[in-house]
Amino acid sequence: LTFNSPDKHLGGRTSGGYSESIVVNEHFVLRVPSNLNLAAAAPLLCAGITTYSPMHHWGVTKSKKVGVVGLGGLGHMAVKFAHALGAHVVVFTTSPGKKEDALRLGADEVVVSRNADEMKKHAGSFDFILDAVSADHDINAYINLLGIDGNLTLVGAPAEPLRVPAFGLIMGRHSLSGSMIGGIAETQEMLDFCGKHNITADVEVIPIQKVNEAYERLLKSDVKYRFSIDMASLKSE
Repeated sequence: LTFNSPDKHLGGRTSGGYSESIVVNEHFVLRVPSNLNLAAAAPLLCAGITTYSPMHHWGVTKSKKVGVVGLGGLGHMAVKFAHALGAHVVVFTTSPGKKEDALRLGADEVVVSRNADEMKKHAGSFDFILDAVSADHDINAYINLLGIDGNLTLVGAPAEPLRVPAFGLIMGRHSLSGSMIGGIAETQEMLDFCGKHNITADVEVIPIQKVNEAYERLLKSDVKYRFSIDMASLKSE
């Protein structure tokens, strides 16, 4: 445990996330580029590496057509990375009202996934699709959008088991995979990439005193796109 455990280095008890300083093994330390705002860089260690890693693994480059399903905390980072990598970025959303924000973040096109005609226009054309939706939904609609050797990677985690007909994968040699965060070396690579391209998360900074309110807002999806807690606000208690 990181909270209220014996402190092996300084004695006493550990304070976990409430600590003002910690001792860390040098193999697990990451360098945050100096040009990045720390509050906006904090989510890069979760949402950032979660979306960067599969793009790196599947070779997203400027020659690729990339889809991003869902424009939330993960999805908005995926759009920024895919845009910076030079890909043609298409955002899929159920909310027409998110189009303006998707374009601001770097999307080239926005498709309302409930519109069958819009979806049909992109059939068989994607090299890579990142699905960042955690709510239950039909992923076969997106498998059908993959081109030859196209990949659909899940980073969202729907509660219900997926039903995927075999022929959706067999035809076109499509692949379906999942991904979660990344290793230390890849995370440092991601941070360096963010420093080079000035990429951070869109955050709302809150004091620790509003953490319960922020949690309730999270349940209502009322955040664009991540909360960062100002730990200095602990000193005002």
